[in-house]
Amino acid sequence: MKLKNLVFVALATLLLMPSCRSHYQLSSIERERIVIDSRYDATPDAQAAAFLAPYKHQVDSFQKPVVGEAAKNLTVGRPESTLSNLLCDILVWAGKRYNEAPDFSVYNMGGIRATFSKGNITVGDVIDVAPFENKICFLSLTGEKVMELFGQIAHRGGEGVSRGVELVISPDGKLLSACLNGKEIDPKASYRVATLDFLAQGNDGLVAFKDGTNVVSPQESENNSRYIIMDYLRELKKQGKAADADVEGRIVVAHQ
Repeated sequence: MKLKNLVFVALATLLLMPSCRSHYQLSSIERERIVIDSRYDATPDAQAAAFLAPYKHQVDSFQKPVVGEAAKNLTVGRPESTLSNLLCDILVWAGKRYNEAPDFSVYNMGGIRATFSKGNITVGDVIDVAPFENKICFLSLTGEKVMELFGQIAHRGGEGVSRGVELVISPDGKLLSACLNGKEIDPKASYRVATLDFLAQGNDGLVAFKDGTNVVSPQESENNSRYIIMDYLRELKKQGKAADADVEGRIVVAHQ
């Protein structure tokens, strides 16, 4: 009897199993962007606002101080842009703090995450532009490696470079010509470069940096690019000046 009961239970279980299966089938997948803008400010949640208030006060007290001013809207984009030009020139400017005299600098477009609008620039604005823990770095490259680096910049459609660099690239990302301060690159010469430690490791496709020598890469927090940017803006502010930059032909796409 026990065996018959066991068989009956087994058969009943098998018969019931299909009824437990879901009749739903995935037919499609759709997605959309949800824009977070001022429409959500129209009917604020009082409870949520009360909960966030003390934290907002702390964040605002840190981010609201003005560190400088922008003479106009400074934006980022390839092959060259006003903000990338400014940030690269700031890296060269910062060299004196480290007893360095860079021949040029490179700042990756992907590391610039916002823009500066005309008018006051706050601590929060600088953090938005440079949110990562990237620190300034100096290294030496032979002229041959500099040409490799410029070729990699061309392949990416442009990156930030400092004043004095003149690159002509093709629409399909080939380096057509390169000059530094009006002179062709000497393959045998040594060039001192200011950049970010992230790039010095060969990231963002700029692998020529991995062959750099005499690397100076201070890792203390005050060497973060955002603090260097703030220091530059504060110095301009003391002089009564606003930060400014132009697109001036540092990287040009040759359209044939």
